[in-house]
Amino acid sequence: MAKQKIAILTGAGMSAESGIKTFRDADGLWEGHDVKEVATPEGFANNPALVLNFYNQRRRQLHHVQPNSGHKALVALEEKFEVKIITQNVDNLHEKAGSTDVLHLHGELLKVRSTKNEDLILDWEGDLMLGDLDEKGHQLRPHIVWFGELVPMLEPAITYTMKADIIIIIGTSMQVYPAAGLVNYAKPNTPIYFIDPSPSVNTNEFDKLTIIQETAANGVPKLVQELLK
Repeated sequence: MAKQKIAILTGAGMSAESGIKTFRDADGLWEGHDVKEVATPEGFANNPALVLNFYNQRRRQLHHVQPNSGHKALVALEEKFEVKIITQNVDNLHEKAGSTDVLHLHGELLKVRSTKNEDLILDWEGDLMLGDLDEKGHQLRPHIVWFGELVPMLEPAITYTMKADIIIIIGTSMQVYPAAGLVNYAKPNTPIYFIDPSPSVNTNEFDKLTIIQETAANGVPKLVQELLK
C-alpha cells in the first residue's frame, strides 16, 4: 500500500530554538542591516563585499548550531509516510537532523552560484570572497533568493502540496508568501496542522485545521507522536 504523503512547510520559527535568528527583528533590520542592503540584487550590485561578508557570517554560524527536537522529530515521520519538507529557511538543520527530502524555497547558505549562469550551483562550506569565480571567470554569489528575484523551486513545491494527504505548517505566519500561497493548493478537506507559539491564522479559511500553540521544539514531537500512533 502506498504511503500517505505529508507536505511540511517550515519557516524561521523552526530554527529559532537552535539559535538561528529569525529573518528580521521587530525594527525591520536583519542582523543590523537594512534588508535592501543585503538581500536584493541592487544591494549586491552596490556593495558586493558587504553582502558576501553578511552571508559569510551566516554560513559560519551554521557550523556551531544543531538541529532542535522539532527537526529531529520530523525525521521519524519518514518511517510511515512519504515526507517532503518545503522550507523557507536557508540553513541546513533539516538535513543535519536526517530528513532526506528537503526543498529550499529561498536557497541555501551552503551553496553558491554563478552571477551569470543561475543553473551553475556549487557546494560551499567556507567564506565566499570577491574574486571567487566560476569556470568562465564570473563572480560567484550566495545561492539565496533575494527580494525581487523569482523563486525557482515554487513550482515543485506547489505540485507536491497539491498531492499531499496531510499538511503541517511550522514556525511561519500563514499571512506571508510563499507558505500562505502554498496552502491554497491543498486538496479539499486535507488535514492541516499549524504549529506556532503565536498563531496568526483565520480558522474559518480551512476545513480541517488543528492549531498547536507551541514552539517547534515542543509542538512538533507531540504531533509526530500522534501521527505515528
